[in-house]
Amino acid sequence: MNKNRQQSMKNADKTYDPSDYSSSEPDSKGLASTHEQVSDTYTEGTIDGTIDEVDENGNLASHEGKELKRNKLK
Repeated sequence: MNKNRQQSMKNADKTYDPSDYSSSEPDSKGLASTHEQVSDTYTEGTIDGTIDEVDENGNLASHEGKELKRNKLK
C-alpha cells in the first residue's frame, strides 16, 4: 500500500475525541471544529424556530412563542 493510501485509510478510521480540541494534528483540529459546528446547529435547531413561552418560574407555557428576529442578508 502506498503512503497516500495508508494516510487516507488512517483518516477514514478516525472518530471525534474530546482531546481533539487540544491536539496539534490538523485532522484532529478539523474533527473538533466539525463537531462544534454540528453541536451548535443541533442545539440551535432550525431556522424556522420560535422562542418558547415560559412562565415566571421558567416552566414551559407554550410552544407558540415569538418568532426569532433575523438580520436580512444584503
